[in-house]
Amino acid sequence: MKIAIIGLANSGKTTVFNALTRGSAETAAYSSGQMEPNLATVKVPDARLAVLAQMFKPRKVTYADVQYVDVAGISGAGRQGGGLPPALLNYIGSADALLHVVRVFSDPGVPHPDGTVDPQRDIQTVDLELSFSDLAIIEKRLNRLNAEIPKLPAKDKELRVAERDLLERLKQALEADQPIRSLALSDEEERMIRGYQFLTAKPLLLVPNIGEDQLQAPPAIDYPFPRSAVVPVCGKIEAELAQLDDADARSFMEDLGITQPARDLVIQRSYELLGLISFLTAGPDEVRAWTIKRQTPAVEAAGTIHSDIQRGFIRAEIVAYADLIAAGSMAEARKHGSVRMEGKSYIVQDGDICHFLFNV
Repeated sequence: MKIAIIGLANSGKTTVFNALTRGSAETAAYSSGQMEPNLATVKVPDARLAVLAQMFKPRKVTYADVQYVDVAGISGAGRQGGGLPPALLNYIGSADALLHVVRVFSDPGVPHPDGTVDPQRDIQTVDLELSFSDLAIIEKRLNRLNAEIPKLPAKDKELRVAERDLLERLKQALEADQPIRSLALSDEEERMIRGYQFLTAKPLLLVPNIGEDQLQAPPAIDYPFPRSAVVPVCGKIEAELAQLDDADARSFMEDLGITQPARDLVIQRSYELLGLISFLTAGPDEVRAWTIKRQTPAVEAAGTIHSDIQRGFIRAEIVAYADLIAAGSMAEARKHGSVRMEGKSYIVQDGDICHFLFNV
């Protein structure tokens, strides 16, 4: 999973990046125009792996991971027709989801580019930038389709006409300030536009970057669009927490009334937005978490491990995590009838411990 962190300059993007990754990236790095992103890969917290490691005593334990890409601040130039720089578009376009840091904190020492702190205005500014980017792609493609369609033989027109009609629909939504993610698209329509990497089609996690004085009562931020969520974070405090060892961090969190580190909560919300779950594999060699989409059948889950396992899939040996822990061992789970044999179409559930049988 790859998440691009976006936002206006001086919103605290890089501070939030450091909080999520336990990093120490220079927070003023982009003030000189630097366009290279900050990159970090973070393990997805999963307490189940530690428990399974105690049971199976594996040689190694492998967590699922998420990559964060902290890109340069968005300037708002699109409002004057400047658009997003191509390099920035490349970094954002390849992400699975967007994390938009919007400034809520006040700090006279860190001036806001527009002079005042106004979260709803800033949200609208960034949303417009993303929409302008998508509209530019749509209009360019529509011009080409409108030129091509009259010249095509009848048998080739149907698909191109369907694509044109869909793009016209997306264009109308964007011009009405509706992101593409707010539209109810069929599976076929989703497939049709996947290659465009539309920015407003991506799930979006809105992160109001609040001040320490707002920790107990974060200001309400309205963001009603589907496939989005709002998670307030005090970037400054969370970045400090991220640099402490676990014992000191817990003590600091108790003093501040923080129940869960932001880095864990953001990953949890990101998984929910993207419709992701983890299935597990366990044995003496390795205990590991694998990330898949919800509603993934067993044969496709097997392909997450290796394409040969999917190609030669025979069946899957499945036990639910809770059932295995209750039994105390795989042998006891089998005695209790908790271990099942499932076929290709079985829908893998979060926490399923899977052993795939295959032959190639």
